[in-house]
Amino acid sequence: MWAITFEFLSGAIMAYMITRIPFLTFPRVKSWNEQFPPHPEPIFVDAHLIQRLMHMRLFYWLALVFAIIPLTFGWFSLAHGSAPIGFGMWVVSGWLVLSRITAVIAGEQAPWNKQLAMRLQIVRNESESEKSCCNLPYPIWEVSAVRCRTCGKNLLNESRPDLGRPRGDGWIMGFIRLILTDGKAIVAPDEEE
Repeated sequence: MWAITFEFLSGAIMAYMITRIPFLTFPRVKSWNEQFPPHPEPIFVDAHLIQRLMHMRLFYWLALVFAIIPLTFGWFSLAHGSAPIGFGMWVVSGWLVLSRITAVIAGEQAPWNKQLAMRLQIVRNESESEKSCCNLPYPIWEVSAVRCRTCGKNLLNESRPDLGRPRGDGWIMGFIRLILTDGKAIVAPDEEE
């Protein structure tokens, strides 16, 4: 019984890690983070931030492509190898595919989406126009909202999801946090003023 449970968990963990490869590894490469301050410091709302948001969106949906790997190996394992390992791979990767598809059908957005990138671009455009909040606007995305660093005005009431920056709490704790939250913001947006 313990051997079967261990094999099932091994397959499930392998599938989980394979489907999260794009999200957990690609954006955390050092060259991808040179223009950003370390986590959790605020980020200046500029073209680099909006581009990072779109990259994170791509990595989120790329997990569906990576789900093909454990589905394929799970099928081979079910047919010709260890059934518990194959079943573990099928359950986890199938759950990822179903959760992404049902989220689209239900109208839920990924933590990083095109609408959020467009709202950030609007904040950026307004800060460079006559509609700016003050004479020297400097919009930054804090953990719970986008604010002007100069005057403190709340420009966009949107919590910041994970943006792929390396974390100061260590690789293991950061990794566990990302697995538990799947990149979603863990802080609620500020209350409207």
